[in-house]
Parts: sequence; C-alpha cells; structure tokens
Amino acid sequence: MSELESWIKDYLEELQRENASAHTVRNYGADLAQFLGYFTRGGMQAPAPAEFDQLMLREWLADLHEQDLSKPTIRRKLAAVRSLFDHCLRRGAVALNRAKLLTTPRMPKKLPAVPTEEQTNTWIDAAAAGKLERPHPKRDVAMLEMLYGCGLRISELSGLNVEDFDLGDGWVRVRGKRKKEREVPVPGRALAALKAYLEDRGAGAVFLNHAGGRLTERGARGILKIYAIALAGDSSLHPHSLRHAYATHLLQAGADLRAIQELLGHASLSTTQKYTQLSLLDLMKVYDKAHPRA
Repeated sequence: MSELESWIKDYLEELQRENASAHTVRNYGADLAQFLGYFTRGGMQAPAPAEFDQLMLREWLADLHEQDLSKPTIRRKLAAVRSLFDHCLRRGAVALNRAKLLTTPRMPKKLPAVPTEEQTNTWIDAAAAGKLERPHPKRDVAMLEMLYGCGLRISELSGLNVEDFDLGDGWVRVRGKRKKEREVPVPGRALAALKAYLEDRGAGAVFLNHAGGRLTERGARGILKIYAIALAGDSSLHPHSLRHAYATHLLQAGADLRAIQELLGHASLSTTQKYTQLSLLDLMKVYDKAHPRA
C-alpha cells in the first residue's frame, strides 16, 4: 500500500469515528479512490502527500474539467481532496494544504424548488385519505407528516427511535449532522399520525421496512417518490422538498430566521438565509400582479 493510499484509508476511518454520515463516507471514498487512480495510472507510483506540488494538483483538476464533469461534481471531488490534505496537515504529514490554493468552480445561484402550502397539504392529505393503496399506509402518512411538520432530513427521519419522542408534550429529539442533537416540536397532525402508526410500540426504530427492520434512507426516499408521482404528479418532489417547504412556509408566516435555523439544525445562519430569497421571490410575484405601477 502506498503512503497516499494509507493516508486516504486513515482519513476515511477518522470520518467514521466522527460519525459522518454513510453517504459522506461513501462519496468521499469514491472521490479519493479516483484521485489516487489519477496518480497511479499507467503503473505510476503515487506521490506521498508531502510530495504534491501545485502543478500536480492543477493537472488533476484540469483533467476533471476535460472529462466534462458538472461543476457540483468537481466541487465535491475538490472538497474531498482538500479535506484529505487537512487531515494530513493535522497529523504532520504535510506542511501546507496546497489543495486549498486551487480555484473552486463557481456555482450558478440556484434556489431549491419549493411546493406551495396548498400543494404540500393536498399531497399529504391525499396520502392520509388512502388515495393510494400501499401495504403500510399509517407508516407512510407519519413519514410525510414528520418531514413537513418537523423539517427533518431523510437521514434524521430514518434514525428516529420511539424513545426519542415525548408524545405527551409533543417534542422529538433529533440527531442531525455529526450526531448533533436538537429538540423539535411535533405539530398536532404529525403527532396524531405517529400515535396511529406506533400504537403500543415502546422502543426501537420508529419507521420499519417490510421485514420489521429499520427503514433505510434509500427505502424512505423510494416510498416518498411513489407518493410524489402518484398523488402530486411531480417526480421532482423529494424528501428535502418538504424540509424546504417547512422552512419557507414558517418564514412566510412571520417566524424568526434564527428560530428557523435552530429548528433545522443549521450550524450557520447563512445556510438558513437562502429561504429569505425564496420569500422575496414570492413577494415580487405578488407585487408584479397587484401593483398598478408594476
């Protein structure tokens, strides 16, 4: 095993110890394997981390551009390599993180598509009314209500345990990114859907698959996709659409941005601020339709 390969292995193991999501570990592992592959092509010996210079890294980045990869993909691969060299820097394997000197491809500003309150409620109400025959309708309705009612990430939904809930007072303990915990209020409809689904279950995973095991993120996404296509007629809707809708609709109703930040579990207010752009766009649409001088 080359020194570079050894450092990649060490870094991925650190990510797992720090409770990074399986999705992050898998993607970074694939990106770093491709990074290693570029420097071992044709039987070459991979340089040690300390042997990398700016030219070598620029050539690797140029190769990514020549492959016609999308800007988000290139940004993710660059982020993985920067994180690897940060790890090496902390351990004394390099004196400088040269990957941080590379220019990051600029991303066009793109706001997430967010369903309106009417669209969201129509979608969830149709599911609750049993308009789609499914083997576990109570579970599916509870999933939809929790995603919209609490603004959860799909990974947070999948990781919920029965003991995380205070069903009496309507609160849930959520484990977010890096296992950071937060308390989120559960609204009435979500609470009712949960009670109908959970019945007398006392512990363990909340959302179960057909075999009685914990429902995976992938499984949850697949279920939501079925409902999105069948009931909303929109294949672009996904679990994160409900999280965006939760934040946007709260903001439009006058909720404080910092309160929304806490509810979503965002580390930075700037991440939450993108929802203000959505509200401003909505306001401009109203203005254009209603103002006599628009």
